Amino acid sequence: MADTSALAATQAYSKAINNSLGAKPEAASEAAIEGPSFAEMLSDAGANAIETGVNAEQVSMEAITGNTGLADIVTAVSNAEATLETVVAVRDRVIQAYQDIIKMPI
Repeated sequence: MADTSALAATQAYSKAINNSLGAKPEAASEAAIEGPSFAEMLSDAGANAIETGVNAEQVSMEAITGNTGLADIVTAVSNAEATLETVVAVRDRVIQAYQDIIKMPI
């Protein structure tokens, strides 16, 4: 139910912005159809983040057995850390945007 209200709020906000800028709703719909949806982009980013974390864990396990060098470990862990920081930043921005939309007068 929260997903439905968030989607409805996002669509209402998008429609209000398009109307205030004088854009035609049909043009906005056509542009949205051409690219991936926001949900698909988040899903892909989440899968990529998980894959990066798993890779870092595998490199760490290989380090325990002595099959990899220190440079590989540092690179893998740094990539995982950067990915985690990006995920947290995106999550914070999405939550802030949702809160801003909820606070808007109708």
